[in-house]
Amino acid sequence: MVFESPEDAVARIDDPALALTPAHVLVLRNSGPVGAAMPEAGSLPIPAYLAAKGVRDMVRVSDARMSGTAYGTVVLHVSPEAAVGGPLALVRDGDEIELDAHAGRIELHVSDDELGRRRQAWRPPASPERGWRRLYALHVEQAHLGADLDFL
Repeated sequence: MVFESPEDAVARIDDPALALTPAHVLVLRNSGPVGAAMPEAGSLPIPAYLAAKGVRDMVRVSDARMSGTAYGTVVLHVSPEAAVGGPLALVRDGDEIELDAHAGRIELHVSDDELGRRRQAWRPPASPERGWRRLYALHVEQAHLGADLDFL
């Protein structure tokens, strides 16, 4: 299940109509350095209706970060981030994602042809028009480079 932003996740995560199960992978995108200044939003909550049934962990994948006091099976700092066309930009609801933590591997099981179609259709989110937010969006490096400004 893909959430477009932290706000989208807050609005929809507890909706029983999503029919989420513990086997679902929760994906949060557009929360990296360019998309949202990389908030501590990567530790998506377990949907309330699943938590009420005793579910305590689900796989979560995000280009955001999370607090050091959070817990669970979470892949963070996915880089390059979705807002610049990274791999999370191409994920769709229903896609199969395989995580092998021991091997340090995460794989999106979608054909190369389909990913090519998705990449051609992808459009970046609107960039801030001016001011510090625009400078930041234009000059912040990706998470694997430290999310620092490229001119520092």
